[in-house]
Amino acid sequence: MGGQEIAARGGARRDSWLVFSAGAAVGSLGGMIGLGGAEFRLPLLIGLFGFAALSAVIVNKAMSLIVVLTAIPARLAAVPLAELSAHWAAAANLLAGSLIGAWAGAAWTVRMRSSTLHKVLAALLVLMAAALVAAHAATPGTLHLPGTAQAIAGIAAGFGIGVVAAIMGVAGGELLIPTIVLLYAVEIKIAGSLSLLVSLPTMLVAFARYSRDSSFVVLRANLRFTAVMTAGSVAGALAGGLLLGVVPDAALIPVLAAVLLLSAVKLARHTPGGG
Repeated sequence: MGGQEIAARGGARRDSWLVFSAGAAVGSLGGMIGLGGAEFRLPLLIGLFGFAALSAVIVNKAMSLIVVLTAIPARLAAVPLAELSAHWAAAANLLAGSLIGAWAGAAWTVRMRSSTLHKVLAALLVLMAAALVAAHAATPGTLHLPGTAQAIAGIAAGFGIGVVAAIMGVAGGELLIPTIVLLYAVEIKIAGSLSLLVSLPTMLVAFARYSRDSSFVVLRANLRFTAVMTAGSVAGALAGGLLLGVVPDAALIPVLAAVLLLSAVKLARHTPGGG
């Protein structure tokens, strides 16, 4: 899979202002719901900027990593570590599975044919749309599992989330937050901070696995593009965070879910190398 194309279509599509604006739009969408927005960025990397599927995943993962690193201090200011420490068991259970899942997911991704990866990514966008709705409709502690069963479920869920996050190049908050809320009876604000602490090491593991594949050269070949879009994503996330709660979730969530579903359809129909 290391031989996938790196170049994007058309020089105009690499215009810095367009790249920054696309990143800002994605960051704003994510920021308005308390997420990084990488699930919205991935279809743009493939459909608008012409990256091959694996290259898009690697670039998306690099951007997601930086966005998460910039988000953690702000989240810790809002929800201090002392408050999060009460939920260390939940984080440990999820991490036990997600670290293995991230390595496995990245290993599977680099071996997939491009056409297969497009279909897998389309299916996962549908999953993200469902998770987005579930995360904002979840009632803490709905599952009510006993201790051992809860730990096993957490490890299994972490593995699955690690796989999905690695394949899509996302942080996985869209899946982690509803899992933490439903499985561990944690309030959604705390769950958002816990998800970042689980996401960071999980992303680093996937990133390390991708670095062993020849397609990792996409980052060296697109450093300026990655830097500009990341800057836009961070700026957008900060702006979106300021708008958090301004647009009612009842109106915003269905629209964002529809965007993900539309992106999934377009990605499923996308012809690798064709546009």
